[in-house]
Amino acid sequence: MSCSLLEFCRLQELKTVRDYLFQNQKTEPVEEKNQTENELSWEASDWESAWDSGENKEEGATSATTVEEETTGQKEPWLQDCVVSLSPCSDLLVVARQQKAVFLSAKWRTDDSGREEMTLAVSWTGTLSTDEGECVSSSICIPLASQKRSSTGRPDWTCVVVGFTSGYVRFYTENGVLLLAQLLHEDPVLRLKCRTYEIPRHPGVTEQHEELSILYPAALVTIDGFSLFQSLRACRNQVARAAAAGSDVIQPPPLAYKKWGLHDMDTIVDHCSVGIMTLCVFDQMKNASILGGFNASVKGNPPAMSQYVTVGGGPYTGFYYAVEGSTQPLLSHVAMAVASKLTSALFSAASGWLGWNKHKNEEEAVQKQKPKVEPATPLTIRYGLPDSRRHGESICLSPCNTLAGVTDDFGRVTLLDLARGIAIRMWKGYRDAQLGWLQVPEERVDREFSPSASLPRRHALFLVIYAPRRGILEVWGMQHGPRVGAFTVGKHCRLLYAGYRLMGVNSVTSKGWQLHTQQVCLLDPITGALRTVNIPFHLALSDKKSERAKDLHLLKRLTTLLRSRGVEPDILESEAKSALLDIKHPAIKKQALESLLSNKNAPVSCLTNITCALHDTLKQQDPEAVDIELLQLCSSQLKLLQLYTDIQQLHSTADIEACSKNQDSLEGIEDELSRVGPTLQRYAQLTSRPSVSFAQDSPDSPLPVQAFLSQMECTEDGELRVIRASETEWNQLGNFMFWGCLCGKSPLHKVCDTLQQAGISPQQLLSLLLSVWMQREKEVLQKPEETVRNLHTLLIALSNMPGAVEESWDSQSISPWWQQVRCTCIQSHNAAAALLAAFVAHRAAKASITSRADSKLQSEWEAVSLDLEQWSVCVRQLEDVLVLQTLLLVPPPQGAAGGAAAQCSIKTLLEGGTGGIADSVSKWVFRHNLAPERLKEILQKIENKEADEKLEQKAGEEGKEQDEKSQEDTDTIAELLVAVCQRFPHSLSPDLLFAHCCWEYVVQWNKDSEEGRYLWCAVEHLKLVSSPHIQLGISAMMWSTFIVKRLSAAAYLMEKVGKAPKDRLCRRDIGMGDKAVTSFLGCCVRLLQILMEVTGVVKNQSPLSFIDYYADSAVEEVSAPELSVEEVWCGAEGPASLAELALEQKGVHYPLVQHHCLLASLQHAAMTFSLKLKPLSLFDSKGKNAFFRDLTTIQLMPSGDMDPGLVSIRQEFLLRVLTSWVQAIDDPSSSASGTRPPPLPSSGPKADWWPSLCLELGSLLQVNPDILRRHLVCELYNQGLDLRAEEVMLEVEDKDVLGSQLLVLTGQRLSYSLLHSQSQTQGAMELLARLPPTLCTWLKAMDPSELRCPLVPLPQTSRLVGRLIEILPENHAQYSLGLHLLEAVEALTTED
Repeated sequence: MSCSLLEFCRLQELKTVRDYLFQNQKTEPVEEKNQTENELSWEASDWESAWDSGENKEEGATSATTVEEETTGQKEPWLQDCVVSLSPCSDLLVVARQQKAVFLSAKWRTDDSGREEMTLAVSWTGTLSTDEGECVSSSICIPLASQKRSSTGRPDWTCVVVGFTSGYVRFYTENGVLLLAQLLHEDPVLRLKCRTYEIPRHPGVTEQHEELSILYPAALVTIDGFSLFQSLRACRNQVARAAAAGSDVIQPPPLAYKKWGLHDMDTIVDHCSVGIMTLCVFDQMKNASILGGFNASVKGNPPAMSQYVTVGGGPYTGFYYAVEGSTQPLLSHVAMAVASKLTSALFSAASGWLGWNKHKNEEEAVQKQKPKVEPATPLTIRYGLPDSRRHGESICLSPCNTLAGVTDDFGRVTLLDLARGIAIRMWKGYRDAQLGWLQVPEERVDREFSPSASLPRRHALFLVIYAPRRGILEVWGMQHGPRVGAFTVGKHCRLLYAGYRLMGVNSVTSKGWQLHTQQVCLLDPITGALRTVNIPFHLALSDKKSERAKDLHLLKRLTTLLRSRGVEPDILESEAKSALLDIKHPAIKKQALESLLSNKNAPVSCLTNITCALHDTLKQQDPEAVDIELLQLCSSQLKLLQLYTDIQQLHSTADIEACSKNQDSLEGIEDELSRVGPTLQRYAQLTSRPSVSFAQDSPDSPLPVQAFLSQMECTEDGELRVIRASETEWNQLGNFMFWGCLCGKSPLHKVCDTLQQAGISPQQLLSLLLSVWMQREKEVLQKPEETVRNLHTLLIALSNMPGAVEESWDSQSISPWWQQVRCTCIQSHNAAAALLAAFVAHRAAKASITSRADSKLQSEWEAVSLDLEQWSVCVRQLEDVLVLQTLLLVPPPQGAAGGAAAQCSIKTLLEGGTGGIADSVSKWVFRHNLAPERLKEILQKIENKEADEKLEQKAGEEGKEQDEKSQEDTDTIAELLVAVCQRFPHSLSPDLLFAHCCWEYVVQWNKDSEEGRYLWCAVEHLKLVSSPHIQLGISAMMWSTFIVKRLSAAAYLMEKVGKAPKDRLCRRDIGMGDKAVTSFLGCCVRLLQILMEVTGVVKNQSPLSFIDYYADSAVEEVSAPELSVEEVWCGAEGPASLAELALEQKGVHYPLVQHHCLLASLQHAAMTFSLKLKPLSLFDSKGKNAFFRDLTTIQLMPSGDMDPGLVSIRQEFLLRVLTSWVQAIDDPSSSASGTRPPPLPSSGPKADWWPSLCLELGSLLQVNPDILRRHLVCELYNQGLDLRAEEVMLEVEDKDVLGSQLLVLTGQRLSYSLLHSQSQTQGAMELLARLPPTLCTWLKAMDPSELRCPLVPLPQTSRLVGRLIEILPENHAQYSLGLHLLEAVEALTTED
């Protein structure tokens, strides 16, 4: 409750502002060495530096902040050379120097901690001066009020008024747009000041009018605020209209002003316009006597006058009075001349408008000829404060218009009483001081206890003085008050005091407004911080009269004591007690008590003693004088402290005998525990993995008394209520109350009795007990039998408390008490703890219901209750959740896709809909990277019922032997997955699980499309779905949601570049690399093939008429499967499951699917073998238009014979695919040895299905398949793969053409071995001589360079010639040539 400096805004880009304003400034090279890159250095006078060193010597030691700023900050205050003005709303700052200016506007940004903070950022920079040689001499920012009825006090916009050395005054918008310019006087503008409307605080105060005053060296111009407000609004509207219309014609409105010539002062440097004042009759008579002598007479009412005070030299301060618009003379004959002069004060329209409505030639003429300036009306000085050696530097008017602060060149600050015209106070030692005022209203709380509560609200006035030479900011109480605050702030700051608020406000519009304006701001150019001074009202009161000031001093002393560490508890208790009892004010006493109770250093005994002493003191006082709230606070806190102490003592000194009596029999629960024991054991092993946590977050850390008090409150009827704060605090409180009881270390019944007597409701105690039970699951599972027994005892004790179970509860209705336990178990993610709690609560509820039934009916029948039915369902659900959670907790293998294990509860599974369980298991399958075939094997085990029974029998044995016998991870996973599927036979049926796994993988692939194996796994899972309806629906959803967009992007990209695109283009257009695109296209083909295969199977489901045209598989009709769910999980509510969505999908158009499959296959081939291809160009216009349409629609497909040109292009591409495949599968070892070729892989460029795919594509693309087969045979022989060629040759139909092609190929082989081989033998040469001339000539004409594998073993060539003779008919033209070749090969073979 003392003075403080609060930072409310920060300037951005200060370096940018400084560099722009000083960019032409030259710096000394020696000084540059001592400056950092962000700083500029300016020359300083020796006198100033000597002064600074002298100041430092006098001051002795400065604060660390100042020293740091001196050494690291700018050596010279660059901001002091600039004209700075800040809007009172703090949303616009203007910094100007010479001709340039920078406007900074308010912006909100979020800092690192997430808090919103205001900053001022550069919004406009530019040159303001238009005439040559003129500079900015003064500026002011005037916020203009909004005229809208919905306004709450924020300004509509802000006008920047700038005065120049040429005498011009110009008005700008926040964006630097010139609105108005006027030459009012031909001397430099010294100072601009503004006065705005203030609501009068007292009935007798004269209401002041708004006004802008402009000071020249010998003249003062005042502009009426209302007229200025209307003119500026009109100008801004005209500028906006002109900008919208693109025109330049703007007619400015006339501006009314008065100009006074200030006489009888040698120099004037600053002024203030005090406003209109009315003399009382006595002062009027006094003035008449002094001026008119003994015979003077007084007539009429006292005139209203405007008072102006100026500072400068000769005299040091001058007081001027101008009569407001009255022709009546002040006094009889003496003031007649003065009155006549005063009545001629000019109210003239502004002359000298600049440039808007002039053409270029007129503008040049205006620039040459200055506008006419009206003469000033002389105004003589009434009186002044003469001091020949003292020269005033600035004057600052107080908000109440009665006081003013004046600074001078002697380093003094003088306080003037303006009504009396005298100096009433002076401070020395403040050279270059900057002044500001703060008016602080009285707080509402103070008014209630003030003796003058019925009078108007009081205001305190403070003078703020900033002494830059000493780097100190001081706050002084008025008029003769002490210094109430001082801050070390640095030597380069600027104190910004506006002294006005919004313009355009009046007594009507300001009602209900909250004017958000800062009175005084301190700008630090080094840090860019804007800070305001916060002063509490009570500092204006003298200590003798203010008990509140003394109380606040005691409160401050108590706060300091509580903050200090290492204080002995006894000293802390005595000091705090004396301070608390000495405080008189109830509100402050309450604040002190609250701060004491929230202090972490005070022990509980100390708090109890102090609160008890205060309570006793209040009891002894007069009941009427005691504050009721304070007394209630004391008694309630005392009660809470006593409860805390009692519980703490019960836990620390455990009553062993009492604990031993708590052993209840658990006949029913032991069977349940043994049944779920193995699962609990495995669950405990999976949850007990080590983890990192902070020590202060540990549940074993003791609960501080302050945390206990903050979570408890007393109600009006004396009961205690627990405040639900954060989950962590709630758990800490539960730990404090119940964990000792659950461990068996504390007497359960005594703790429950203590809590019951304190008045805490059983429902809140139950909530705390269950929260700690769920939170401490790991510790519970270490000793399940013991903790379960203690939980049972506690639950029974709480149930027996009054108000727990309603007396009127009927067994056929649901009890809110047991429903609360069920809700906690249903919502809990701790599956084991929830199941154990359900076991206990089920047994307790059953016992309670049975006892009630016995007391009512006295019969041997077993009581049936709706509650027990719900408990049975809940227990069954929790057992299911436990098995599922155990599976989900199994850690994934190293290197698998990461992510935390999913947490499930009954609530999350029910909210997830009927597919929620399968969805969570599919996510687990993805995390474990479980192969589709492996998943299929595991699911097939479940079909054997005998195996199921064996697994159930072995489960107990395996649980016991698990520590001794280590099993493989895969066996554990299989066993757990089988157990889960047995618990959920419908929700996890194989089809549903495969469908969800497929969807999970494709979703993950969509997130990371570089992982092509994810999409491959999705298609593999899709293949394993046995239901054709689900398979069709999932395929269609995958296609439309994830596939079609990327496939179309790939097609258009390949069409654009005309070949398989490079990695960079693929990433840009498709969003994945070239290898990933190849894999993606392969998966697209397989997906579309699945879609084609399954289309005909669902014939009866499709509404389309062309179903008979579907695939060959459309022979059997399969009905859609019925989706069911387990009985206990029937209450699932949530989004529709994946299977339901799949079954809702429409049938697809088979030809359209086949059309897309064709395109994807062509793209896949081009990408795999890096071939040139424009895929869309292989189709006519119908084919192109059908691509990437919805598969359920019927499109106009290509029909009839295709254009031969297109067919030839298609054929050429397929031939290139076959050639590339042959080159890819070439294995030199197998081709050389002539042995059986090795088997080919199932995927990639070497896959064995490429030739058959090309033949299928050929038949669809109207390409002759025999041409493709002949080409493949020739390519295989060309590559030296004779065995593979012989297999394909059997399928060729046109053997004659093939024979001719192979004859050439054989000739090339023989030509190479006889003529071109480097290892020619003598025998080969002789054989060549014996050959027939025609054959010899034919062989020489052959070009063996066309062969990719010319060096083939002779036996292979011999077999080739043999096959050649077989397929060539005898009447063939080249049959004889073939016989000659056969002889030559046989001759060569016999020689070898």
